[in-house]
Formats: sequence, structure tokens, C-alpha cells
Amino acid sequence: MPITTLAELRQLYNNPQPRAVLKQIDALDGHCRRFIALSPFVLVSTGSADHQMDASPRGGDPGFVKITEDGQLLIPDAPGNNRLDTLENIVDTGGIGLLFLIPGFDETLRVNGRALLSTDAADIAACTTERRAPKLVIRVQVQAAYLHCAKALLRSRLWKPDAQQPRELLPTAGQMIADQTGLNVAPETREEMERRYAPDL
Repeated sequence: MPITTLAELRQLYNNPQPRAVLKQIDALDGHCRRFIALSPFVLVSTGSADHQMDASPRGGDPGFVKITEDGQLLIPDAPGNNRLDTLENIVDTGGIGLLFLIPGFDETLRVNGRALLSTDAADIAACTTERRAPKLVIRVQVQAAYLHCAKALLRSRLWKPDAQQPRELLPTAGQMIADQTGLNVAPETREEMERRYAPDL
């Protein structure tokens, strides 16, 4: 039977502990800033006006997401597949949710806020590396930030070496996409894929 009301949903669960509620803050404190500075990976969640959802991974050197003096976030847009799902959703609604991960850490950092796409010279400069200058930067006004407990990563054993699956259990991404789309894609080894991606990394 589907749950269709908030009252029905709440009947299944206890009220959250005070700590789970109070840990949410409306700006980045020192702990959040340090977490982001150590993070090389963030999941970016957005939605369109007609409720089409998107979750997109973004990565770089630790601290590739910059923090401005007034506590806003700057996420450089790196070369991708040019679908622009995330960017179009930001233009559409401006809502954004972020999940920062640090390899080896079981806790994550969640940040929610309002986003816009910036081509401001100072924002571009802040996110420019020796390798490239981004075409644009996602600027995020933080509205909520909180540390997420370790349970999900502990359950998944995400960082445990013996939990890693052999890559050979699945075909290459190129082969899977070829099967899904019917497009004729030349076979490609992981090494060949890495060489193809190298200019955009």
C-alpha cells in the first residue's frame, strides 16, 4: 500500500533525536570549510521546474570547490558530455543539493542552497588551475549544512579494499552504452578509455 500523506509516513518512524535536528546550520563553519577543503568529490543534485531530477558527480584535486570570503561555494564546471542537465536545472529552478565525500572518511557533508551560473572574472580566476580555466562556475549561496552520519558508508563498506568488485564483472562503459543505444561503438579497453579522457581530466 503506498504512503500518500506525511502523517502516514511519520507513523512508521520515531521523531528524530534533537542532535539530528540541531546539527543543521545555515552557514559554513570551520569544520564544514575544512571538510570541503579535503574533499576531491561532490555529488550535485538539482531538479527542473517539471520535477525532472538529476544527480551528477564532480571531482578534482582536494579543495577544488572553493569557498568565498562570505561563505559561498564556487564549483568549477569541468569538460563533460555537454548534456548540461545540472546547468539547465540551475537556470530553471536555482535549487541545489551537495554531498561531499573524502576518501577514507565514513562521514559525509551535506550542503543545500541556491545556485546560479557565473562567468564573473573573479569567480573564474578563483577556480582556474594550471590545467584549465572553467567556462563557468556554479556559485552556491548556502542555506543549510550538516554532517551526515557514517551509517551508509559503514553498511556499504565503501572504502574497504576487500569490498571492491573486480572491474571485469561488467562490460566496459562503452560496451554497455552501445548495447543500450544500438550505436556501433568500437571496443575500448580501460587503458584506451583513460587515454581518451586524459585531455579533459
